[in-house]
Amino acid sequence: MPHSSAQQATPARSFSDAEKQALYDIIAARRDVRNEFLPDPIDPDALRRVLEAAHAAPSVGFMQPWNFILIRDEEKRKVICKAFSEANEEAASMFPSERQALYRSLKLEGIAKAPLNIAVTCDRARGGEVILGRTHNKDMDIYSTVCAVQNLWLAARAEGIGVGWVSIFRTGDLRRLLNMPSHVEIVAYLCLGYVSELHSQPELATKGWRSRLDLDSLIMEDAWTGQATVESTE
Repeated sequence: MPHSSAQQATPARSFSDAEKQALYDIIAARRDVRNEFLPDPIDPDALRRVLEAAHAAPSVGFMQPWNFILIRDEEKRKVICKAFSEANEEAASMFPSERQALYRSLKLEGIAKAPLNIAVTCDRARGGEVILGRTHNKDMDIYSTVCAVQNLWLAARAEGIGVGWVSIFRTGDLRRLLNMPSHVEIVAYLCLGYVSELHSQPELATKGWRSRLDLDSLIMEDAWTGQATVESTE
Protein backbone atom coordinates (compact mmCIF):
# COMPACT_ATOMS: atom_id res chain seq x y z
CA MET A 1 0.00 0.00 0.00
CA PRO A 2 1.38 3.45 -0.87
CA HIS A 3 2.55 5.54 2.05
CA SER A 4 0.61 8.73 2.76
CA SER A 5 2.34 12.05 2.37
CA ALA A 6 2.05 12.51 6.13
CA GLN A 7 4.02 9.31 6.71
CA GLN A 8 6.74 10.42 4.28
CA ALA A 9 6.99 14.01 5.48
CA THR A 10 9.84 15.25 7.64
CA PRO A 11 10.11 18.52 9.55
CA ALA A 12 10.98 21.46 7.32
CA ARG A 13 14.59 22.42 7.89
CA SER A 14 15.28 25.93 9.12
CA PHE A 15 18.42 27.60 7.77
CA SER A 16 20.70 29.84 9.78
CA ASP A 17 21.21 33.49 8.90
CA ALA A 18 24.69 32.59 7.62
CA GLU A 19 23.32 29.85 5.37
CA LYS A 20 20.64 32.12 3.96
CA GLN A 21 23.17 34.88 3.35
CA ALA A 22 25.48 32.44 1.56
CA LEU A 23 22.70 31.64 -0.92
CA TYR A 24 21.98 35.32 -1.57
CA ASP A 25 25.71 35.99 -1.95
CA ILE A 26 26.04 33.22 -4.56
CA ILE A 27 23.06 34.61 -6.50
CA ALA A 28 24.51 38.12 -6.41
CA ALA A 29 27.98 36.89 -7.43
CA ARG A 30 26.79 34.83 -10.40
CA ARG A 31 28.08 36.13 -13.72
CA ASP A 32 27.79 35.12 -17.37
CA VAL A 33 31.44 34.25 -18.03
CA ARG A 34 33.01 34.76 -21.45
CA ASN A 35 36.72 35.46 -21.25
CA GLU A 36 37.82 34.71 -17.68
CA PHE A 37 38.10 30.92 -17.94
CA LEU A 38 41.24 29.17 -16.70
CA PRO A 39 42.51 26.12 -18.63
CA ASP A 40 42.45 23.83 -15.58
CA PRO A 41 40.20 20.77 -15.95
CA ILE A 42 37.16 20.72 -13.69
CA ASP A 43 37.45 18.39 -10.71
CA PRO A 44 35.22 15.35 -11.44
CA ASP A 45 33.72 15.38 -7.96
CA ALA A 46 32.83 19.06 -8.24
CA LEU A 47 31.31 18.49 -11.68
CA ARG A 48 29.25 15.63 -10.28
CA ARG A 49 27.93 17.87 -7.49
CA VAL A 50 27.01 20.55 -10.03
CA LEU A 51 25.16 18.04 -12.22
CA GLU A 52 23.39 16.59 -9.19
CA ALA A 53 22.23 20.10 -8.29
CA ALA A 54 20.88 20.52 -11.82
CA HIS A 55 19.13 17.14 -11.60
CA ALA A 56 17.51 18.21 -8.32
CA ALA A 57 15.68 21.06 -10.08
CA PRO A 58 11.89 21.22 -9.91
CA SER A 59 10.09 19.75 -12.91
CA VAL A 60 6.41 19.76 -13.79
CA GLY A 61 4.89 16.32 -13.25
CA PHE A 62 8.32 15.20 -11.99
CA MET A 63 9.11 14.45 -15.64
CA GLN A 64 12.80 15.45 -15.36
CA PRO A 65 13.08 16.13 -19.10
CA TRP A 66 16.74 17.15 -19.13
CA ASN A 67 19.92 15.54 -20.40
CA PHE A 68 23.46 16.92 -20.17
CA ILE A 69 25.83 16.46 -23.13
CA LEU A 70 29.42 16.98 -21.93
CA ILE A 71 31.61 18.32 -24.74
CA ARG A 72 35.37 18.28 -24.11
CA ASP A 73 36.76 17.38 -27.54
CA GLU A 74 38.71 20.34 -28.94
CA GLU A 75 37.91 19.61 -32.58
CA LYS A 76 34.21 19.36 -31.85
CA ARG A 77 34.33 22.68 -29.97
CA LYS A 78 36.21 24.36 -32.86
CA VAL A 79 33.42 23.39 -35.26
CA ILE A 80 30.77 24.60 -32.81
CA CYS A 81 32.70 27.86 -32.34
CA LYS A 82 32.71 28.36 -36.12
CA ALA A 83 28.92 27.90 -36.18
CA PHE A 84 28.64 30.51 -33.44
CA SER A 85 30.86 32.98 -35.33
CA GLU A 86 28.75 32.72 -38.47
CA ALA A 87 25.51 33.24 -36.55
CA ASN A 88 27.06 36.06 -34.52
CA GLU A 89 27.95 38.00 -37.66
CA GLU A 90 24.35 37.64 -38.81
CA ALA A 91 23.20 38.87 -35.41
CA ALA A 92 25.41 41.96 -35.57
CA SER A 93 23.73 43.08 -38.78
CA MET A 94 20.31 42.97 -37.09
CA PHE A 95 21.12 45.86 -34.75
CA PRO A 96 20.96 49.55 -35.69
CA SER A 97 24.16 50.73 -37.35
CA GLU A 98 25.10 52.89 -34.35
CA ARG A 99 25.05 49.78 -32.12
CA GLN A 100 26.92 47.36 -34.37
CA ALA A 101 30.44 48.47 -33.41
CA LEU A 102 29.67 48.04 -29.71
CA TYR A 103 28.07 44.66 -30.40
CA ARG A 104 31.14 43.40 -32.27
CA SER A 105 33.38 44.57 -29.43
CA LEU A 106 31.59 42.29 -26.95
CA LYS A 107 33.03 38.88 -26.12
CA LEU A 108 29.93 36.70 -26.31
CA GLU A 109 31.23 33.15 -25.94
CA GLY A 110 33.96 31.03 -24.38
CA ILE A 111 33.48 27.85 -26.38
CA ALA A 112 37.16 27.21 -27.11
CA LYS A 113 38.63 28.77 -23.97
CA ALA A 114 36.49 26.94 -21.41
CA PRO A 115 37.70 23.38 -20.73
CA LEU A 116 34.15 22.01 -20.75
CA ASN A 117 30.99 22.74 -22.71
CA ILE A 118 27.61 21.33 -21.72
CA ALA A 119 24.51 21.21 -23.89
CA VAL A 120 21.41 20.99 -21.70
CA THR A 121 18.54 19.40 -23.60
CA CYS A 122 14.84 18.78 -23.11
CA ASP A 123 13.36 15.44 -24.14
CA ARG A 124 9.84 16.46 -25.11
CA ALA A 125 8.66 12.84 -25.31
CA ARG A 126 9.80 11.85 -21.83
CA GLY A 127 6.95 10.60 -19.68
CA GLY A 128 4.54 9.96 -22.53
CA GLU A 129 1.81 11.98 -24.21
CA VAL A 130 -0.02 13.18 -21.11
CA ILE A 131 2.05 14.66 -18.28
CA LEU A 132 0.65 15.89 -14.98
CA GLY A 133 0.80 19.70 -15.01
CA ARG A 134 1.63 19.88 -18.72
CA THR A 135 -1.83 19.09 -20.04
CA HIS A 136 -2.65 22.70 -20.90
CA ASN A 137 0.80 24.22 -21.43
CA LYS A 138 3.10 22.04 -23.49
CA ASP A 139 6.11 24.27 -22.80
CA MET A 140 6.29 23.40 -19.10
CA ASP A 141 8.98 20.84 -19.92
CA ILE A 142 11.13 23.60 -21.43
CA TYR A 143 10.55 25.80 -18.38
CA SER A 144 11.50 22.89 -16.11
CA THR A 145 14.76 22.42 -18.01
CA VAL A 146 15.58 26.10 -17.55
CA CYS A 147 15.22 25.53 -13.79
CA ALA A 148 17.89 22.83 -14.11
CA VAL A 149 20.14 25.32 -15.90
CA GLN A 150 19.72 27.83 -13.07
CA ASN A 151 20.51 25.19 -10.43
CA LEU A 152 23.60 24.17 -12.38
CA TRP A 153 24.75 27.79 -12.68
CA LEU A 154 24.40 28.59 -8.98
CA ALA A 155 26.01 25.33 -7.86
CA ALA A 156 28.90 25.98 -10.25
CA ARG A 157 29.38 29.46 -8.80
CA ALA A 158 29.52 27.96 -5.31
CA GLU A 159 32.26 25.59 -6.55
CA GLY A 160 34.30 28.45 -8.06
CA ILE A 161 33.32 27.37 -11.58
CA GLY A 162 32.25 30.02 -14.05
CA VAL A 163 29.44 29.46 -16.55
CA GLY A 164 28.64 31.23 -19.81
CA TRP A 165 25.39 30.68 -21.75
CA VAL A 166 25.89 30.82 -25.53
CA SER A 167 22.61 31.38 -27.36
CA ILE A 168 23.71 32.75 -30.74
CA PHE A 169 23.42 29.73 -33.00
CA ARG A 170 21.36 28.79 -36.00
CA THR A 171 19.30 26.01 -34.45
CA GLY A 172 19.81 23.61 -37.33
CA ASP A 173 23.60 23.97 -37.15
CA LEU A 174 23.80 23.05 -33.49
CA ARG A 175 21.29 20.22 -33.82
CA ARG A 176 23.33 18.73 -36.66
CA LEU A 177 26.65 19.07 -34.84
CA LEU A 178 25.25 17.39 -31.73
CA ASN A 179 23.30 14.72 -33.64
CA MET A 180 20.04 15.62 -31.92
CA PRO A 181 16.92 13.48 -32.41
CA SER A 182 13.83 15.35 -33.58
CA HIS A 183 11.94 15.09 -30.26
CA VAL A 184 14.76 16.61 -28.18
CA GLU A 185 15.32 20.38 -27.95
CA ILE A 186 18.58 22.11 -27.07
CA VAL A 187 17.68 24.52 -24.28
CA ALA A 188 21.12 25.84 -23.30
CA TYR A 189 24.68 25.62 -24.57
CA LEU A 190 26.96 26.34 -21.60
CA CYS A 191 30.71 26.92 -21.23
CA LEU A 192 32.23 25.92 -17.87
CA GLY A 193 35.62 26.43 -16.27
CA TYR A 194 37.35 27.67 -13.17
CA VAL A 195 37.80 31.43 -12.89
CA SER A 196 40.20 33.56 -10.88
CA GLU A 197 38.33 36.84 -11.30
CA LEU A 198 34.90 38.03 -12.39
CA HIS A 199 33.27 41.33 -13.29
CA SER A 200 31.81 43.06 -10.23
CA GLN A 201 28.68 43.80 -12.27
CA PRO A 202 27.16 42.07 -15.30
CA GLU A 203 29.55 42.65 -18.21
CA LEU A 204 26.86 44.00 -20.53
CA ALA A 205 26.07 46.65 -17.91
CA THR A 206 29.70 47.67 -17.42
CA LYS A 207 30.19 47.96 -21.20
CA GLY A 208 27.11 50.09 -21.68
CA TRP A 209 24.88 47.63 -23.53
CA ARG A 210 22.05 47.68 -20.98
CA SER A 211 21.53 48.66 -17.37
CA ARG A 212 19.61 46.79 -14.70
CA LEU A 213 15.91 47.63 -14.47
CA ASP A 214 14.55 48.97 -11.21
CA LEU A 215 12.79 46.15 -9.35
CA ASP A 216 9.96 48.36 -8.10
CA SER A 217 9.00 49.16 -11.70
CA LEU A 218 8.47 45.44 -12.34
CA ILE A 219 6.22 44.58 -9.39
CA MET A 220 2.43 44.61 -9.87
CA GLU A 221 -0.46 43.53 -7.65
CA ASP A 222 -3.25 41.14 -8.64
CA ALA A 223 -3.19 41.93 -12.38
CA TRP A 224 -1.16 43.69 -15.07
CA THR A 225 -1.23 47.35 -14.10
CA GLY A 226 1.38 49.04 -16.25
CA GLN A 227 4.31 48.82 -18.62
CA ALA A 228 7.79 48.11 -17.27
CA THR A 229 10.22 51.01 -17.59
CA VAL A 230 12.72 50.63 -20.43
CA GLU A 231 16.03 52.29 -19.65
CA SER A 232 18.11 54.27 -22.11
CA THR A 233 20.81 52.30 -23.93
CA GLU A 234 22.91 55.39 -24.61
